[in-house]
Amino acid sequence: MRTDQILTRLERVFARLDREPERPAHLQTPQMSRHRVVLLGSTLAFYLAIVVAVLTTSWLVRLDWQVMFFRPYEQWPQIHAFLDYLVVLGQRGPTAVMVAAWLGWRSWRQHTLRPLIALGVALLLLNITVGSVKLGLGRLGPHYATQIGSAELFAGGDIFPSGHTANAVVTWGILAYLASTTVTRRVLSILSAVVSLSVGATTVYLGTHWVSDVLLGWTAGLLIMLALPWFEPLIAGVEARVFALRERLRRRLETGTVPVPVATALTPLLSAGGKWQLRLADGAPATGPAGPPEPSAAPVPASAQAAAAGSAHAPVPRAAAHVSGRPHLIRSERTPVTPAGSRRPAHAERPAATARAAARPATGG
Repeated sequence: MRTDQILTRLERVFARLDREPERPAHLQTPQMSRHRVVLLGSTLAFYLAIVVAVLTTSWLVRLDWQVMFFRPYEQWPQIHAFLDYLVVLGQRGPTAVMVAAWLGWRSWRQHTLRPLIALGVALLLLNITVGSVKLGLGRLGPHYATQIGSAELFAGGDIFPSGHTANAVVTWGILAYLASTTVTRRVLSILSAVVSLSVGATTVYLGTHWVSDVLLGWTAGLLIMLALPWFEPLIAGVEARVFALRERLRRRLETGTVPVPVATALTPLLSAGGKWQLRLADGAPATGPAGPPEPSAAPVPASAQAAAAGSAHAPVPRAAAHVSGRPHLIRSERTPVTPAGSRRPAHAERPAATARAAARPATGG
């Protein structure tokens, strides 16, 4: 006979996570160093310079129109099919799913939710910053431009900055940000830079973005990656709350008991000793807190018992309750009672069977 404990799916997940350490000792959380602050300030200044250059219709806008009239997709049509697939590396949905799958596996192995939470925070910052600028400036793309030489601002568009480019920087850059070793971080940084530059250049080739859109998209994504260490306390706090919730759920599963219904069909009666005493059908007594003495214990009607049982929402076993010390009479010792409304006479008024037999005339055969 096997006595192995059968675990639920959630318990198996908890058991699997417990096999791994809470967090590897060699993982270091990035800090907001002076070098990073300088890079953040320089990148922010470059970001503002691009926005001002587009708002003032400077040489950058003229460069946008020159590249648009050049039509790169007509100059090199042989690579058009390949670049149609390459630009997918900057789309939010496919890239987020791929990166989240990898970071989810890392979270499973390292018993930490920091990779997934960091990805969620970075994408949230990306949506807020890039989305607000897109909607605020309302720039139209090259395919929808209406006036040559114009910046096409405040026209109801959503093309500036490039969302594909910014998403490529953040989605692939988060892998380098969460790298475990210095060598891995450098390799992933170079890889993410190549991917984001390729995606941005591809959007210019396809004619879906201006050159200034791509420049601002690169800058916006880099700003998020440089500012992400400021949000590490928030990431740690969310992780701590999730693990605390998991521990409460685990304790509830381990120490949980079956709730007992409050209302039952048992009828508690007061015994002579001042305590409630119930006797179940199998003869096992159960006692409870004392109640006020009553002159007599009247049996509870069957309708009241049925109502009490219905309020418990569960079937309960039938039980017989009586006062301690009082003998329980069997059926043959009970005094017969004539049912109410019966047409038959009472027992005392019935003539005896012998008297009826004596009064009957004798017949001879």
